[in-house]
Amino acid sequence: MRLLNLTLLFFFLFSINSYSLTQCKGDDVSTWDNCIGTITFSDGAKYMGGWKNGLPNGKATFTYADGTGYVGEYKDGERNGKGTETWPNGTKYVGEYKDDEIHGKGTQILPDGTKYVGEWKDGERNGKGTETFANGDKYVGEYKMGLPNGKGTYTFANGEKYVGEFIDGILTEMVR
Repeated sequence: MRLLNLTLLFFFLFSINSYSLTQCKGDDVSTWDNCIGTITFSDGAKYMGGWKNGLPNGKATFTYADGTGYVGEYKDGERNGKGTETWPNGTKYVGEYKDDEIHGKGTQILPDGTKYVGEWKDGERNGKGTETFANGDKYVGEYKMGLPNGKGTYTFANGEKYVGEFIDGILTEMVR
């Protein structure tokens, strides 16, 4: 049994190693293909990760000059797939990206503890979502262009509740 375990371990390690990307060679990133490489930009931003056809591709870490960080997937030079982005002010987003924008399902947590879980489109809250505010208030409903728009329920920390329509984040009437 022990020999079988060692054989399986060896096979597993060998198979992982045979599919690993090699280190990118040379200074011309346009020639980097199917490799892992690091580039530091003149403003101090830094990309570490996979490359394909001279473009960021696969899993990577990008640190922007302002300290914003992204860890996630790239395709054809843009953030695409799942990733985590953190900003210097403490804001954090974990979720999906498409064409270098927050897009799909994700969670955003603000520095004060406010949390949004829901749908995004082109970098804005769009679709169904739930926002729980630091003061205990909570909104569950539809978003459009980053704001509550459409049907939703706003529950205040004191227990009062509004159920109805929202227009650009504004309650249209109060139901108790």
